[in-house]
Amino acid sequence: MAQPNPTTATADFQLSKYVKLGYHYFMKHFLALCLIPLIAFTLLKISADFESLYLSLKYNLASVSIFSGVVVSGLMVGFMTRPRSVYLVDYACYRPPDKLRVEFRKFMDHSRLTGDFDESSLEFQRKILERSGLGEETYLPDALHLLPPQPSMSAARAEAEQVMFGALDSLFRTTGVRAKQIGVLVVNCSLFNPTPSLSAMIVNKYKLRGDVKTFNLGGMGCSAGLIAVDLAKDMLQLHRNTYAAVVSTENITQNWYFGNKKSMLIPNCLFRMGASAVLLSNRPSDRRRSKYKILHVVRTHKGADDTAFKCVYQEQDDDNRNPKIRKIGVSLSKDLMAIAGEALKSNITTLGPLVLPVSEQLLFFMTLIARKIVNPKIKPYIPDFKLAFNHFCIHAGGRAVIDELERSLRLDPVHVEASRMTLHRFGNTSSSSIWYELAYIEAKGRVRKGQRVWQIAFGSGFKCNSAVWEALRNVGPSPDSPWLDCIHRYPVDLAQ
Repeated sequence: MAQPNPTTATADFQLSKYVKLGYHYFMKHFLALCLIPLIAFTLLKISADFESLYLSLKYNLASVSIFSGVVVSGLMVGFMTRPRSVYLVDYACYRPPDKLRVEFRKFMDHSRLTGDFDESSLEFQRKILERSGLGEETYLPDALHLLPPQPSMSAARAEAEQVMFGALDSLFRTTGVRAKQIGVLVVNCSLFNPTPSLSAMIVNKYKLRGDVKTFNLGGMGCSAGLIAVDLAKDMLQLHRNTYAAVVSTENITQNWYFGNKKSMLIPNCLFRMGASAVLLSNRPSDRRRSKYKILHVVRTHKGADDTAFKCVYQEQDDDNRNPKIRKIGVSLSKDLMAIAGEALKSNITTLGPLVLPVSEQLLFFMTLIARKIVNPKIKPYIPDFKLAFNHFCIHAGGRAVIDELERSLRLDPVHVEASRMTLHRFGNTSSSSIWYELAYIEAKGRVRKGQRVWQIAFGSGFKCNSAVWEALRNVGPSPDSPWLDCIHRYPVDLAQ
């Protein structure tokens, strides 16, 4: 059998590549190409009738005045009611002290010495750790470093204060904004919701002003950080010249599982300590010093489906050996990846028309029509989101999540590098992980003015949420970036 000619194959690939580029270029400028003749014709027509139009208006001053008043009034109404631009001034990610690092061996030794896990559970955790994508430098809170662990309410409060205040201290120091200037505060933490609330703890610590609008989001999973951003954005549409602080975290101390149900042991192996604090502003004067402008937030909820609703579910286990002692944990269903895929499809179906070029939308529409009319077996067209976004921050929920999105969205390894490296260095820090990822991209010096960033996260319920940001300048790392002392070591080879 004749072997294919590599030179011919390369030439065919290059040809198809340039044909597609030409198609996208044509579709991108199609509207302009159509409008140019129309504009030229209109200008010629106006110039020909200009003298008669001038004479007509000259003797109809009242009509001109009324028309001008209507136009000016319309412009003023449009100007006053248009959505306010919301800027991301800066953000901070908490970097725990080195004493809280947990290597794999230390993790397994502590798990064995607690006496709560049988041999099967210990072996299961070991395998999950090896396949998780986590490295040897992730962090766990103080209470879980003790033998035996001491996950008390006071220890959980201490962890919350440590990560939230650490992130906010860094944010205020970097931006120069005073705590008293914060008009809106949104805090999200899924599994730890004490009384007084986490947002009240921040108000008390920083002595925020009496009229600050505070919100505390609980039970909304790893995608709650983008829900918090969306809420803060909406609040900034109502209140002028205001700063909004968004704090995203998860509490590990009181939510460690000490039982032997396999589906509840997975979070022990993936979730780690961390938090982020984001400063948003609607003040026009902040545009020049801000990093990004928010363009879109798209939220998708699949909770109406029972299987999706229960795929990430906090409950008591069913340990038959001691039914009187049932331990609480978060169970991850085996259907999780399939449900996440469906949620992603719903989300990008809404997001696509907002961000994709006309060329991609047309191809998607034509394929959809062909599947409906010609042959339902025609493979559906997956839009090329690389044409809409320059950088991708996919929630570092686990290696399988990142792999699935890389495959589904047809991304290149560089597009998921930030997610993989964040998972390796910091683990799954829940809703704050997308900010550690953006900090990685900035530390690599990759963000340029005008580029777009897509943050996407999944959460219990089941939810898939997206946020789109546009860089307002060439963005470098913040002075307190969690990557500053280690970015030179990344990316690492995860195959080793």
